[in-house]
Amino acid sequence: MKSLRDTWLVFQRHLLLMARSPLQIFLGVAQPVVYLALFAPLLKPALASMGAGTMADAYRIYVPGMLVALALGGGLYVGFGLLAELGSGVIERARVTPVSRVALLLGRSLRDVVVLAVQAAVIIVLAIPLGLLVRVPDLLLAYLLLALISLTSSAVSYGLALKVGNPDVLGQLVNNLAQPLMLLSGTLLPLALAPLWLRRVSDWNPFSWAVVGMRELFAGRPGDPAVWRSLALMAAVALAALLWSARRFARTVR
Repeated sequence: MKSLRDTWLVFQRHLLLMARSPLQIFLGVAQPVVYLALFAPLLKPALASMGAGTMADAYRIYVPGMLVALALGGGLYVGFGLLAELGSGVIERARVTPVSRVALLLGRSLRDVVVLAVQAAVIIVLAIPLGLLVRVPDLLLAYLLLALISLTSSAVSYGLALKVGNPDVLGQLVNNLAQPLMLLSGTLLPLALAPLWLRRVSDWNPFSWAVVGMRELFAGRPGDPAVWRSLALMAAVALAALLWSARRFARTVR
């Protein structure tokens, strides 16, 4: 119970800090909105072989992938905030309090999930006039999947930040990690268009399974096995990432 209470307190603190500077939330969706307006219109002819006969079909394929890219990319960069807190002494002051070290991680990660939820809502609302339609139950499952992706990527980012301790090294590491994960997950274009060898490599990327599950949800097929496989896989990956990062917190913030 103490860990849950401490997690809630840490989450509230970081949520309050985020509310004081809401601009960062909307800056985070600036690039996805640009892609939505300038890249997505090119998809109708590109995805014609997959049955995308209208722009609404194209957006149902593109928007879910873009949301996964936002959850993955946004989460991997949150470690820079932790490094800033380490440099300013915020973490040092937390060491003298009885707060749970695991709560310091979970509270931050839950804040990142809230940020993602707001950003995803903005993108979905902007895509509705363009022809995107998704049922509320399917959207709730999609949010659950996005939350698991965000927990995974943010936990990995916090763990890497504690391990390297240098923002320059962290930036290079995150870039080298994020690009192949996104390219091998089919966030921009479905991997069904890729050659066979690339599809086989992407099978080892859990986020490619998440993209497939998201697209099935936006297509109105929540009962598809890909949806439940992606949820189960991302839940396992998120748990592993949180356990690894929590151990880093426990060892570093003593």
